[in-house]
Order: sequence, then structure tokens, then C-alpha cells
Amino acid sequence: IAFIKYWGNRDEALRLPMNGSISMNLDGLFTRTAVTFDDALQVDELALNNQPVGGKALERVSRFLDIVRGMAGIDARASVVSMNNFPMGAGIASSASAFAALSLAAAHAAGLALTETELSRLARQGSGSASRSIPGGFVEWHAGDSDVTSFAESIASPEHFDLVDCIAIVEAQHKLVGSTEGHAVAGSSPLQAARVEDAPRRLAICREAILNRDFEKFANVVELDSNLMHAVMMTSTPALFYWQPASITVMKAISAWRQAGIPVCYTLDAGPNVHALCLADAAHEVETRLKEIPGIWQVMSARPGGPANLV
Repeated sequence: IAFIKYWGNRDEALRLPMNGSISMNLDGLFTRTAVTFDDALQVDELALNNQPVGGKALERVSRFLDIVRGMAGIDARASVVSMNNFPMGAGIASSASAFAALSLAAAHAAGLALTETELSRLARQGSGSASRSIPGGFVEWHAGDSDVTSFAESIASPEHFDLVDCIAIVEAQHKLVGSTEGHAVAGSSPLQAARVEDAPRRLAICREAILNRDFEKFANVVELDSNLMHAVMMTSTPALFYWQPASITVMKAISAWRQAGIPVCYTLDAGPNVHALCLADAAHEVETRLKEIPGIWQVMSARPGGPANLV
């Protein structure tokens, strides 16, 4: 889950100057992917959660596999079998998780021995945010201006800051407008330039708050960044409204809980589901309160997790 988010201001190759991001990889919420290169296959094959997939999703995976094939010097098509244990396309970073898993699995299947930094760079070419799903714990995606300088690395271990992400699932269906389309129109918002210009300041505050385990400072900048991103979406052309009524109810409730002394804050990715980030001692209380709010059909909780790994 991203605390300070990257949104818009990129080209498809991800080689233009970018704003960095800071995030926390989650333990227990995962994508598991198997890749098999097979000379007998005529085309790449993709199955997601036990369902065959074609169309744009398969094309995107095939383009990414072409990069891996080029690095490994092979021509074989591949069978890709992947599953998530959390909703896909609902603003819970499923594409980031998917391409991080695909990067590691495909590189291993192709016989490539890549470092964590090299894997991060590779994953970024499938989905920009996937670069930060490779390392473990608290991760910063560096704002690079080339393939060499744009990668993610851990800034703190999973044990460093005892946070819990209580995810309030408001809508589990695949969102109608995906993040790629949203990135494309972000520049049409009159707020985007100011948001981009201020990004280094917010990044520095968030990084310092994590390293110092300063929850109040962390909460304030995380909520600000989330609100700014959604303000850009809402003022883009066309306007993108990801929030649902229940999303707003949860955000207002979390603000009231923090004012009452509970260490919790909110952030949302490009979707309606709300991440309630809290100190571990408050997690049970936050989960219980979230489940009592109308419009929330599930609460999923996770602590900081480790890096992408082979199983």
C-alpha cells in the first residue's frame, strides 16, 4: 500500500522524470504466479484465479514477457498461472503485486539471476508501482529520470514500525476506469502541477516519520497525499470519482477516531476501498469499529511484509 503515491506524469516506458513514492508491502495479502516457458506453445497463455484470460490483459503480459525473453535470449512462449487472495482491480495494488510476482517468476523460469534492484527495474516495466513490490518492509521508489536511476529499495525492515493496515472493502468489483487510464488524464487537472511540485516535501516528511516512528506526523502527510491525489482525479478531464458514499463515511470516522486518541489514519489508492493504517495496539479496536460501519462488507488486515520471494 502506498503512503505517498505516484500518480500521472509518466510515459509508457517510464523513462521520463518521475515523482517517487513510499509504501509498505503487506504480509498475508499476496499474488502467487507460476511461469513455464515451453517451446511447444504457439502463443502465451494466461490464467488468473483459475480462469483463462485473453484480450488486453494477455497482451500486456505478453509484452512484458517479451522483455524477459529478450534479456534471456530465448523465444519460447510461456504459460502463466496466477492467483490473488485479495480483490483484483479494486484499488488494492493488484497490478503492482501481479507484475512483481510475474517479474520474479518469469526471470527465474528464463534462467536469469537478477539482483533485487534489477528485479525492481524489470517489474517497473510491467507496472510502475510493481517496482516497489519487490523489496520488503517500508520501500521508497526513487524518482529517477532513466532506467538506471528509477528503482525501489527498502528504507526500513518490516519490524521497524509496528503498523497494521486494516483495509475496509467497500467495493470488490473491478473498477470501470483503471489506473493506466487515470494516469493518462492526470495532467488535465489544474491541481496536478502543484501536487507534483510539492511531492518531494511530502516524501521527505513521510520518510522521516517512518524512520522516527512518528505516527502523528506520518498520519497527517499520508492523509494529505491521498486527498491531493483524489482531488487531481476529480478535477481531471474526464473527472474520475472513485470514492463511494461508504468511503467518505469511513474517512470521516477515522478522522474522528484519531481526534479521540486512537492512532489511525486513512489512505486510498485509485479505488473506493479505504486503508485504515494504525499502530498495532489499536488494530483490534479499529477492525471492530470498521465492521460496524454500513457499506463495508469485509475488513482485511495485514502487517508489514517481506520481499517478493520464490516458493
